[in-house]
Amino acid sequence: MATEIERVRDSIKVESIVAALVGRARAAQKTFARSTQEQLDEAATAAGWAIMNPTHNKALAELAVKDTGLGVVADKLAKNHRKTLGLLRDLRGAKSTGVVAEYPERGITEIARPVGVVAAVVPSTNPAATPANNIINALKCGNAVIVAPSPKGHSTCALLLEYVNAELKRIGAPPDLVQQLPAPVTRELTNELMRQCDLVVVTGSQNNVRAGYSSGKPALGVGTGNVAVIVDQSADCADAARKIMASKIFDNATSCSSENSVIVHDKVYAQTLAALAQEGGALLTPAEKAALQKALFPGGKLSPAVTAQSVKKICAVAGLARAALVGAKCLMVEETGAGRDFPFSGEKLSPVLTLYRARDFDHAFDIVRAIYDFQGDGHSLGIYTESESQIRRLGHEMTVSRVIVKQSHTFATGGSFDNGMPFSLSMGCGTWGGNSFSDNLHYRHFMNITRIIRTIPERRPTEEDVFGPYWKKYGK
Repeated sequence: MATEIERVRDSIKVESIVAALVGRARAAQKTFARSTQEQLDEAATAAGWAIMNPTHNKALAELAVKDTGLGVVADKLAKNHRKTLGLLRDLRGAKSTGVVAEYPERGITEIARPVGVVAAVVPSTNPAATPANNIINALKCGNAVIVAPSPKGHSTCALLLEYVNAELKRIGAPPDLVQQLPAPVTRELTNELMRQCDLVVVTGSQNNVRAGYSSGKPALGVGTGNVAVIVDQSADCADAARKIMASKIFDNATSCSSENSVIVHDKVYAQTLAALAQEGGALLTPAEKAALQKALFPGGKLSPAVTAQSVKKICAVAGLARAALVGAKCLMVEETGAGRDFPFSGEKLSPVLTLYRARDFDHAFDIVRAIYDFQGDGHSLGIYTESESQIRRLGHEMTVSRVIVKQSHTFATGGSFDNGMPFSLSMGCGTWGGNSFSDNLHYRHFMNITRIIRTIPERRPTEEDVFGPYWKKYGK
């Protein structure tokens, strides 16, 4: 009985803590919702400067690596800067309040409205860049936002919010527009926040994503990453290797868009392997691969001890002492199968790359299909080829939301200055990945649209207009 009483008391306490945060957020958002477009743009810009200010960025990157133990300071500096700069570029001139579109011929006027209070659940892998992205998008559309950081990322997120709120104060924005859950962040607090807010945005673990979709509130959650890349016989192998390796080792592969498997055409396999080695990849022997598998996947699950760690540390954990491995930028293993019996076919979240040899493009397609049947369905796929028909086939037949052509996957999938994708740290994977959306999360996901509908001249078709071709082909 005492245990049940304690449970009820804890539940009431959690509900009360979250209700207080949400109450303050609603009061602030009610005022903020009356902002002009210029004021919303200024708030988004202020939040962007809060993380891009070089002094702030450095402090956030260093604290993130120190407290989470994940990634590389220099890469987090680059990510915080690049992702935020790209997002602010995307938002320049974008209308997010008032009339955003008029269609006189249809008698429709579209008006952008805020969604209210956003619950942003963010991962430990990007404890500054991801919440900043969500905050900027939310403010752009007149919303308040409450961040639910991971326990490890709480300190980084708290520092980010300190910077954000200082900038918002400078421009006279209402207090309490941007808040976060108090430490220690628990699953109960996060779930309660999702229940009380108006929109749930989840980036990170699939447990959180599933909780978001079952929270009873509209939710935008992302799927599992496990990117595969095809290198076809027509590819520039040196260019492919350079781009793949730069992407793979960035921030110790914390990104869901990091390449995990490379499927190489047999005719250029040796050439590609040599090019990857030239870029810092080291191929393991079968015995070394077995030792690495035990370290990476004890009990069949990815070990936190090696997640987003350096090659040197991974080698130490796995007991790999060969100098060529310890000094490498990335460890490479050869594989032939996919699924639970082949754990290297899954996401590794570390500078470890799996190589497959394909007889031809059809075989490469089948290998990718097997990999995504195991993990990563819906996310994205990369290809290095000069064949437009192969690119088109992937777009028409492979169950992915993005086909990235001849680009470093980590830098291209979430938006790049040389492609047209929106800058984002949250990539929807469509129904294939169990998600409600298949594009990159962007500002339009943070708004409601009210439509004014007026009458227009009637456009009523006859039955002949609709069924004529069908009747002619099949009869009535």
